[in-house]
Parts: sequence; structure tokens; C-alpha cells
Amino acid sequence: IATQIAVLIAKVARLDCPRQWPELIPILLESVKGQDGLQQHRALLTFYHVTKTLASKRLAQDRRLFQDLASGIYSFACSLWSHHTDCFLQQIYARDEAAALGSLERTLLSLKVLRKLTVHGFQEPQQNMEVMGFLNAVFERLKQFLECCRQVGPDSTCREKLEKTIILYTKVLLDFLEYHPCPFIPLIQRSLEFAVSYVFTPAGEGVTFERFIVQCMNLIKLIVKNDSYKPAKNIEESKPESLEAHKIKTAFFTHPTLTEIGRRLVSHYFLLTEEELAMWEEDPESFAVEETGGDSWKYSLRPSTEVLFLDLFHTYSQTMTPVLLEMVQNLQGPTNAEDSVQLLMKDAVYNAVGLAAYDLFDNVDFDQWFKNQLLGELQVNHHRYKLIRRRVIWLIGQWISVKFKSDLRPLLYEVILSLMQDPDLVVRIETATTLKLNILCIQSSYFILNSGPPVDDFEFRTEQFLPYLESIFGLLFQLLQQVTECDTKMQVLHVISCVIERVNIQIRPYVGCLVQYLPLLWKQSEEHNMLRCAILTTLVHLVQGLGAESKNLYPFLLPVIQLSTDVSQPPHVYLLEDGLELWLVTLENSPAVTPELLRIFQNMSALFELSSENLRTCFQIVNAYLYLSATDFLQNYAESLCRSFCDLLKDITNEGQVQVLKVVEIALKVSPILGAHMFQPLLPAVFRGIVAGERYPVVMSTYLGIMGRVLLQNSSFFSSLLTQIASECSQEMGQLLGTVIEMWVDRMDNITQPERRKLSSLALLSLLPSDNSVIQDKFCGIINISVEALHDVMTEDTETSTYKDCMLMSHFEEPKLSDDEEPPTEQDKRKKLLALEDPVHSVSLQQFVYEKLKAQQALMGDQGFGVLMETVDTELVRQLQEFLQGL
Repeated sequence: IATQIAVLIAKVARLDCPRQWPELIPILLESVKGQDGLQQHRALLTFYHVTKTLASKRLAQDRRLFQDLASGIYSFACSLWSHHTDCFLQQIYARDEAAALGSLERTLLSLKVLRKLTVHGFQEPQQNMEVMGFLNAVFERLKQFLECCRQVGPDSTCREKLEKTIILYTKVLLDFLEYHPCPFIPLIQRSLEFAVSYVFTPAGEGVTFERFIVQCMNLIKLIVKNDSYKPAKNIEESKPESLEAHKIKTAFFTHPTLTEIGRRLVSHYFLLTEEELAMWEEDPESFAVEETGGDSWKYSLRPSTEVLFLDLFHTYSQTMTPVLLEMVQNLQGPTNAEDSVQLLMKDAVYNAVGLAAYDLFDNVDFDQWFKNQLLGELQVNHHRYKLIRRRVIWLIGQWISVKFKSDLRPLLYEVILSLMQDPDLVVRIETATTLKLNILCIQSSYFILNSGPPVDDFEFRTEQFLPYLESIFGLLFQLLQQVTECDTKMQVLHVISCVIERVNIQIRPYVGCLVQYLPLLWKQSEEHNMLRCAILTTLVHLVQGLGAESKNLYPFLLPVIQLSTDVSQPPHVYLLEDGLELWLVTLENSPAVTPELLRIFQNMSALFELSSENLRTCFQIVNAYLYLSATDFLQNYAESLCRSFCDLLKDITNEGQVQVLKVVEIALKVSPILGAHMFQPLLPAVFRGIVAGERYPVVMSTYLGIMGRVLLQNSSFFSSLLTQIASECSQEMGQLLGTVIEMWVDRMDNITQPERRKLSSLALLSLLPSDNSVIQDKFCGIINISVEALHDVMTEDTETSTYKDCMLMSHFEEPKLSDDEEPPTEQDKRKKLLALEDPVHSVSLQQFVYEKLKAQQALMGDQGFGVLMETVDTELVRQLQEFLQGL
């Protein structure tokens, strides 16, 4: 309750202190000075929460106010901390644990206050003698408290609070280093001496505990890696502070120091602990998938050790490489399976070689090592040798994108096949992970930039993997069934997804069991949304691999999509993004629409209302339905879709507007008559946009694309639209048509896609032949657009010196594919078939121009046509004649 009240006061203080509540701090300070122990503790507790809250404010004015507060109370806070610390030490050595515990609680609270004041209360803390004095005193106090830990033993009532206080002291140093790297420079030497002595020398024996070791390692790491302590490449450009820090680091990290740290990290901290070995035996799945990424190095021993090793190795590789290579040399050849000490040491050394793979590139011939040593180690079947089998397959995974010849891949697949049948579950899981790293292997940009071996030497080749596909896929499926934890199932599913993605249609003969198992796994994972996300990802790759055959999965697949994309169902928060992707690939690979597939679209209007980052995928899904079955789809959903689009267009970016308009454009392309009828409410706005001369080029280009489709393929609808807008604007139809043509000609340069440019030309030419004076007035502009489009689409046959339209498509051909190329989806085939009927790809522009001009000539007579042609620039006429020669 006391803590809750303190937090509540702090929240009020955040708003009101010091302006509306100036007396808060003086009252708290007065209470802290009081003699009543309970009152003093409560006042300190509140003082800490108020300080913490005020320190967290980030506006410049608030920070200045906090700095004023800090300078006013810092001396008092220091003396308070010092007083309670001395009291505690006297009481603990006098064996008065009850009193000591109270003093320790007050020491902890006063230290928390000082931490916030020190880190956030001074713009230039190095100028303040008291601040620097306190930071230097931290080292002495840390030594006293660590010694105190040794004295009181593990069972003392003060032990837990003692360790908390020690960690808090290290946080003071780490925070100060993070926020004030340059003022920290005078403390670098002392920090390194302190941390290294306790972590890497006998000084720490019997004194240190795990969390303290982690903090010390983080302190060393952050000093080693701090950008403020690195000189610029050009020394003259370096800041004096950077040079000073670099000098201190170089003087400290001598060859003997680095050698000892390197040896100790590997031979002591890298060794698997008894707790880890027990976990391997009792809970192998948790051991195998233990999280070591992200920020885990800040809190956990093994990740912090490995990160420190990596940073030291990268920074001082010249010194540390020989140390590690010597350790490897000492462990050559097979190790006695009964010698657990040597097995653990080899595991630790191999771990180091894997972590430092990039830095060891020039020093280790991994291909030879793999063939001559590691391969043999993987064939030792002794139960205890599982440590090395697991570590070696992990090691290969680390080196695979660094230095592993493609010729050795078949040998690796033999190894993977063998180890996927290993009696130990941890070995099997690690093998699956290495398989994934192998499949995903693309040589690191680090080596491409540094003139490493050719990329072809490293990348995964499908043809090498195919002979092993059936066996390995079967074993992966077995592993998926054997593991029980969600995290492990997710990991194995990810590997399976990678395999399916890489081999694509080659997976078809082997997925029967997986297809039968996934519905069961989906049912079992009802409470585990992250596992369901992994299942969705696997289904995405499965559908892509199965292509049209994925229709056999619909009884399972469609309810999964329905649930994942239904915003009224709570799981959609986790499943929506992957569910939408699955919906899209299902449509792209569907051979024909089904009533159930159509029914799922009922989820879409709510998704449009969300207006989330998934909108683009939603538009792609709408387009996929149009390609799949425009008539069924539009008859069922055009009305609701139109309403959604009208709502979206009220408040959407230009890019979003283009996405909406592209859907309308595709509907008109797929079904010119029905599309225009169904999207009729949206088309007047498009027409008005053209007349008004829409400023945003991409939007204008899309407007013209839509209107081009309407004019060319549904001219009666264009006429009714023209009538409607003319009536609205109280304009003559002819005058309005003239404005549209003029704007079209003027803004042709907004259209960048050759298809749309040809469409514009075909559309405007479709107005000919005409005796309408407005169209004849704009004849020059129509010819201008036509010649521009001819330049875009015509290619010259050098042998015959004639031109042909390069956009014409006469028949559909199945493309010939290599093993690594993805086959076309059903949607790709639908688009190709649609293109055969699309005027843009079925009508020769050259022929169309010729026929329209001939028809106009026949309508007007030679003399009248000649007068009309004189309105066209002579150079344009010459170019036009050149394109039309031979017709």
C-alpha cells in the first residue's frame, strides 16, 4: 500500500511539481531527516518515486527543471546515502541483522534516488566534483558490499537485499556510461580493472554471483564497443576525448590481458553448467530452443558471455585469433567419450569457433576441417558424445554462409539425414536448425564487399538437395510430431516451410502426411496463437508448392482463412497478417472459384474499415477475385465493395487512392460491361478528376487508364457518363468532350506505363471516324498521342526495315522453367489468357491508326481530310508515314 501511495503521489508530482506544488520536495526532505524509522522509510520511498518520475520527463523545459532540482538536493542525497551505508556496514559487522536490514533498505532507496539524479540531473556531470566523487566512491562501496556478501553467507536475511544493492551500484555505472560516454572517460580505467579482476581473476571467487558477473561483462562490452571511444579513420579528424579513451583502452587491453580473458571466457564461462546439462536431460526442448537473441545479453549469463567474447574478438582479432586456434589445436582428434571434462571443453571451444566464424575466415580452412575432423566426430555414436554431435552440427550452421564449398553439400545432407535419426532430441532439433540455415544460405554481404569467394560457392542449390528431399522431409515431419512444446513446433514448422518454399512444386509427392496432420495441430493449438501463426506461414508455402492441387485442402484451408481474417474473432489480432497472405496465395493458386471461397469475402468490408497497414494485401485479394471469377464476384459483392471504396476515398493518401482505382481498372479490363455497371458510383469522380486536371501524376495516370478502358470497350457507357457530367456542370456535351481530350493530350506525359500509353491512343482513336467538329478540332492532339504511343510500342525489324507492335500476343505458351524458377500460378495463367483478349495486346496500334485514318478520309473526302492533316505538325506527319509504310 505504501508503494502504491508513493507511486500515486509521483504521478501527481509529474504534472504539478515544482510549479503548482513547490512544497512537495522540501516536505519530503524534512521527513527523510526525521528520527522516526517508519516515517523516514516512507518519506524515502516517496522521494524515490517522485525523483524517478520527474527524471523520466523528456521535454527540454522539464529537463532543465529537473537539473535545477538535482543541483539543489544532490549534496543532501549524497550525505543521506553515505550515512545509511555506514550505518548498515556497522550493524552487519556487529551481527545486528534486524537493524542492518532496515538500514540496507534505506541505503537502497537513497542509492536509487542518487542514480536518477546522477544520470539525468546534470548536463555536464564531469564539471561537478560531487558527482564525480560519488561515482568514484561507487567502486569502494561495491568492494565493501561484495566482501560483506562473503561474510554473511548465503542464508543471511540480508543476502537478497545485499545482492540487489550491488546490482544497483553496477546500474549506476552502466547508466552513466550510456547517457554520458565522454564524462565517463576518467572512470574507464577503474571500471575495467574492477570488472576484469572480479570476473577473470581469483579475486571474484566466493564473492561474485551470476547477475553481478553479467553486469560486469556488460560494463566491459559497452566500453569496448562504445562509438565515442573509437578514433576516426583519419586520426586528424578524431575528437580529443575519443583519442584519450582509445589510449586508455589500448593500455589496458595488453596482449597478456586479452589472452587471459579469451582463455577464461572459453574455458570457464562457455562450459555447459550442471544446470544446463540437467535441463538437457529433463527438458530437452526448452534446452534446444532457449532464447539467446535480442537483449538477452543484458540479463543472462551465457548470452552476455558470448556477446562479450564476440566484441573482444572482433576488436582485437589479431591478438585473440592465435589463442583460439591454439585451443582448437589442443583438441584435435576424437575425445574419449568417458572424459566429461574434455568433452565440455571441446564443446566450449567449438562454440567459440562458431561465434567468431566471420573473423576467422582467413585463418580456418573449414572445408578441410569438416572433411578431416568434424565428419568423424559426427559418426561417434556414444551416448555422451551427443554434446559434440550437437555442437558440430551447430558449428556447421554458423560457417555455412561464411566458408563452405557447394561441392560438400551432398556430404552435409548425408550427415543431416543421419543426425535427424539421432537418439537424442536436442541433436535432432539442432540438425533441423542447421538444415534451415543451409536452405536460407546466401553469402554474407560482408564477404561480397571484401572480395570473398564467388557467391555460387555458397548458395543453396535445389538440384543437390532433391535426392534427399523425401527422406529428410519425412524425418522433419516425424520431428514435428515428436516435439510437444509450442516453441519447438514453431521452430520445426519454420524449417518445413523453408524446405517447401525452396523446392516448390517438387514437394508435391511428399506432403500427404503433413496435410493430414496440420488440421489436428491447428485444433490442438487453439490457445497458442503464435503456433497458429507458424501453421499459417507453413500453409502459405504449402499452397504455393501445391499450386492448383491446393483445392484439395479447401475443407481445412477455408475455415482457417475465415477465422484468421474475421475481425470479430479475438485471435485476428495475432493471425490477421498471415491469414491475409494465405487468403491471397489461395486465390492466386485456385483453379476455379467455389461458393465457399466466395463466401469468405464477407470478412472484407470490416477489414477495409480497419484501414490498417494490411490494406495493400486487401486490395490484392480483391484483384485476385476479379481475375478468378469477375462475374460471380461482382454480382455478389460489387455493391458492398463500392460502399467501402467510397468511404475509403473520403480520407486516404494519394497512394491509397491509386490502389482503389487500380481495382476499378482491373474490373474494367476483366469485364468491361459489368465492371462499368457495378462501379458506376465511382466513375463520375474519375471523369471530374480528369476535367479538373488532377495534379498528382500517378492518380491522373490511373484516371486516364480507367477512362481509356470505358471509352474503348464500353463507348455507350462513356456517352451516358458524358451526358451526366455535362448536365451537372451545365455544359454542352461537345464542349466537355473537347476539354477531356485536351486534358488527355496535355497530361499524356503523366502516363509512364507503355500499356496505358497505348490504351490512351487506342481510346482516343476510337472516336474516329467522326464528323463532330469538336473531335476534328482535337484531331492534331489525337495524332500527337498516337505517334508518341507508336514510338513506345513499335520495334523495327532490321532485315525488312518494317515496324511491328511489340505488345501483341497471339497465343499462350507455358514457360520453360529451370529447377530454381517458380512456376506460374493459376492467376499468372489467367492474366496471360486475359491479355490475349485485351485490345492493348490483341490490336496492332499501327494497323488501328491506319484503319482509323482511312475511315476518316473516306468520311471527309480527300480534300477535307487533307485540310485536317494540315493541322498536324509536318515532323509528326513524317514520323507517322514512316510507321505506316508498307500498310
